[in-house]
Amino acid sequence: MLENYSKQIKKILKNIKIGDRISVTRENRIYEGFLMPKTDTGDSDSIVIKLDNGYNISIKYERGVKVEKLKKPSRELSKEGFKALEFDSSKPKVALISTGGTIASKVDYRTGGVYALESSEELLSNIPELKDIVYIKDVSSPLKKMSEDIGHKDWQIIAKEVAKHINNNKGVIITHGTDTMHYTSAALSFMLKDLYKPVVLVGSQRSSDRGSTDSFMNLICAAYVSISDIGEVGICMHGTTDDHFCYFIRGSKARKMHTSRRDAFRSINEIPLARIFPEGKVDILNKNHKKRDDSKEVVADTKFEPKIALLKVYPGSDPEILEMLVKKKYKGFVLEGTGLGHVPTFADKSWIPTIKKIIKDGIPVVIAPQTIYGRINTRVYTNLRILYNEAKAIPSEDMLPETAYVKLGWLLGHTKNIEEVRKLMTTNIAGEISERSTIDSFLV
Repeated sequence: MLENYSKQIKKILKNIKIGDRISVTRENRIYEGFLMPKTDTGDSDSIVIKLDNGYNISIKYERGVKVEKLKKPSRELSKEGFKALEFDSSKPKVALISTGGTIASKVDYRTGGVYALESSEELLSNIPELKDIVYIKDVSSPLKKMSEDIGHKDWQIIAKEVAKHINNNKGVIITHGTDTMHYTSAALSFMLKDLYKPVVLVGSQRSSDRGSTDSFMNLICAAYVSISDIGEVGICMHGTTDDHFCYFIRGSKARKMHTSRRDAFRSINEIPLARIFPEGKVDILNKNHKKRDDSKEVVADTKFEPKIALLKVYPGSDPEILEMLVKKKYKGFVLEGTGLGHVPTFADKSWIPTIKKIIKDGIPVVIAPQTIYGRINTRVYTNLRILYNEAKAIPSEDMLPETAYVKLGWLLGHTKNIEEVRKLMTTNIAGEISERSTIDSFLV
């Protein structure tokens, strides 16, 4: 397990294993943490430890450096038990669905990576504040995946699981990986028919055993949202890089906008539904939200056509990719257009003839803004009029490309009639289309 460390380091660490807690004294400074594996890059004469704040540091060994094994048991070998959180049945009843992701993982001290927790109860046991907010009795884990591996079949499974639990609970919390959480939230927004209760997707950018984790506060805020009067699907994540508050963002308007920041999720083309403080205050920001109605019975409508593609046009891009995918029996396309919704029109490789032919053959081509913010306009430029009036491309208004992709797949799961698809793609079904663009909805 000490491979990639130098012979000198291996000699020093003779009675120490990966995962043991050690102290390293260098130049009168003491560093304490868990011994980590050494990657095959970097200085083999440096000792890597994980500090209690969750970060790894590499300490160069030289004369005078002292390494000591501490008495705390090895993190690698110990099967750290946990005491299940005892909930108060007098609190509002909420279901928890775990699907995997960083929020349901912790560091593997053999590899330095993260791995899934044994159970959802283990995650809950770390957040005793939850028992003062909600009564979580229904806990299920229909799948355990990092979100980059989630596809439409998983959306269908999650939607059915929500429908199974939500009618007997005040709300549902779904723990999920962050990378594609906004795809799942969009899918659930369309798949959960007659939803008037909160369905709250929550994740974390840092694993639950890191000192800088955002998982605990995100879950606490999600618990407050799950018993609120907001009756729709949304994502609850940090609103700032500190631990001040979380945002609850409509599921069809949310997008991950940063690879690693704790406040990576943003509401696109509308303000967030609410601001939630960890002490329990729910500050409604967007008055245009569905209100709770506990009398409604939720049904999962999970039909979905997977043979669709989300493509980006760019300078010099070749439309033959559309023809190739049509030969592969693809049934629809969402193109991320430039600016107000353009594709190369009078370029050396014009997309117009190909789009016109595909649409004439009954295959919908939807245009979404690759700018993310703003909306498609079909009239300003001649090229726009050619694309939408002559080629008959379908504008997605101010929908996110990801949301347009999910919506098209869901619609094609119900009908292959292109005119019906055209009508419904431009109809607001799950809050995915804003009635108008407002100045306060940019970069919020």
